[in-house]
Amino acid sequence: MSTHLDAEQDAQETPEDVGTPASTDEAHAAAPEAGGERRTRIARLEEEGEVAADYLEELLDIADLDGDIDIDVEDGRAAVSVVAEGADGAALQRLAGPRGEVLEALQDLTRLAVQARTGERSRLMLDVAGHRARRREELQGLAAEAVQQVQRHGEPVALDPMNPFERKVVHDAVAAAGLVSDSEGEEPHRRVVVSAAG
Repeated sequence: MSTHLDAEQDAQETPEDVGTPASTDEAHAAAPEAGGERRTRIARLEEEGEVAADYLEELLDIADLDGDIDIDVEDGRAAVSVVAEGADGAALQRLAGPRGEVLEALQDLTRLAVQARTGERSRLMLDVAGHRARRREELQGLAAEAVQQVQRHGEPVALDPMNPFERKVVHDAVAAAGLVSDSEGEEPHRRVVVSAAG
């Protein structure tokens, strides 16, 4: 299997993609769009972000947590981050969980809230207290180590099981290094295997 197909599959399998929709959405997001269509799409994604921000503000009030909500559009999807500094930032970590499992569940709930309001399935990405950004950096380092090991020994390297978001980050890093990767196994034990190209 090619890296591209496998990475696309992981991006669709979600929970971070917990629930990323079909590849036609991915292709549409990547395809060149006329100026008006692109503006309409960005406006729709910004609306998703606003709806998500309203939902998250209510949740933060209920949980008695303080945080600022940043809204952006990245890679053809709405991106929402809940951030805070100092003690407030440490308190927000509870909304991520030790391994990001709380963040994944919160992202699912936020996507459902957006869908309930807009009537359309959301691919929104949520980050809390920088958890996903830090994990992305860790995964890129892990992928680089796997790439070096494959280049050194020529044997495939199987990584520990990961969620769809994590696998997608690894697939992208491996592809950028010129190697191939594939996902094997069933959730929640699905893992990335890195191997030499060709």
